Amino acid sequence: MSYKVLLFDLDDTLLDFSANEIDSLNKLFQLHGYTFSDELFQVYNSVNKQLWADYENGNIVLDDVLNSRFSETMLRLGKVVDGVEWENQYRELLGNGCQHMEGALEVCQSLSVSHRLFVITNGITQTQIKRLKQSGLYEFFEDIFDSQSIGFQKPSKEFFGYVMSHIKDFNIKEALIIGDSLNTDIKGGLLSGIDTCWINKKLQKCSAEIQSTYTVTSLVELYNICTLVK
Repeated sequence: MSYKVLLFDLDDTLLDFSANEIDSLNKLFQLHGYTFSDELFQVYNSVNKQLWADYENGNIVLDDVLNSRFSETMLRLGKVVDGVEWENQYRELLGNGCQHMEGALEVCQSLSVSHRLFVITNGITQTQIKRLKQSGLYEFFEDIFDSQSIGFQKPSKEFFGYVMSHIKDFNIKEALIIGDSLNTDIKGGLLSGIDTCWINKKLQKCSAEIQSTYTVTSLVELYNICTLVK
């Protein structure tokens, strides 16, 4: 029995979020009269990562992440800004970014002929859908599951339980999670009993605690895995 349902992470798996993030932040800070430097990015990145970690650990809600990350960043620099306004502007800029990861269009187009494709993302509903449509990938996916709509984020059992219960004729033995993050995608697969494929493009060190069913370094390697007879 081969895999029939492919659950794709979006950011840094199919779309290059890192490139989009830098471009959008640069435009945002320029809009407000600031030069976007490496130092400024490090401050923002530190604040943003901590807020997302607090959210994933259940300590704060999603709105706290989005509406305070820019105000907290600028506060560290001695500036008071409207965090909600900055977030709305950033969200608009981010939604216009649709840079592909290498091979994403070809792989999705090809596998969608023989497989059922779905997106699983911790991103924001409106932003992720907009990016998918602008990237040309949207048409290849049967549905999009995002943490904002579901109310839980990867890697929680609740997130994947929702996904499994909302895919018609879902068979856990025929499903494969594909993503770049050990802590969200691969761990989520382990918690929910779904096979996983780790896209380890950056050649990160493997984890003894979080073991993926498969590990590849590029999307094109999925062709062999997705047709395996198990």
